[in-house]
Amino acid sequence: MFNLIDKLNDDSNINGILLQSPIPNHLDQNKAFRKISSIKDVDGFNPINVGDLNIGNDCFISCTPFGIMKILEYYNIELEGKNVVILGRSNIVGKPMIQCMLSKNATVTVCHSKTKNLKDITKNADILVSAIGRPKFVTKDMIKKDAIIIDVGINRMENSKICGDVDFENVYAKASKITPVPGGVGPMTIAMLMHNLVKATKLQKNK
Repeated sequence: MFNLIDKLNDDSNINGILLQSPIPNHLDQNKAFRKISSIKDVDGFNPINVGDLNIGNDCFISCTPFGIMKILEYYNIELEGKNVVILGRSNIVGKPMIQCMLSKNATVTVCHSKTKNLKDITKNADILVSAIGRPKFVTKDMIKKDAIIIDVGINRMENSKICGDVDFENVYAKASKITPVPGGVGPMTIAMLMHNLVKATKLQKNK
């Protein structure tokens, strides 16, 4: 696999490289992300792009957090000074989401499996982003009235239907805005991947 990444890095006809993870356990995923050229890293996982995001430099941003920011921008949702609670601390969503929100001067709290008094924290959120992979985990008693709910979860139920981390029907009437699953964040993730690919192509053509 590593030889293939090297080959793709060197191929001028290839403008973007996406590594579908997780990869088999016997392979080093972090090494694989490091090997992907930072200017072909359309998923934003090369440490150079991760570092640039942390210090506010222009970079490729992980597609799901990037898509969430575009949703908020489209609906003119002001982030400065807002209390944003993120459920989940993954490298794919939670951690880059922190930096994206901080870049807009939001006040960010991150919750995870070891967080105590979770409901007390989520009920103070102006904006709640859930990316924990637990079906219908977020219920209306966990949010305050008129909160904005961003549901990143993709969970398959026993009846094969897809649902998010948020109990949509339960929360809908209490939230001011809420993204559905499917059809909410998912399509924006794909759109941002295409955005990053176009950006990568332009960067490489201008080298």
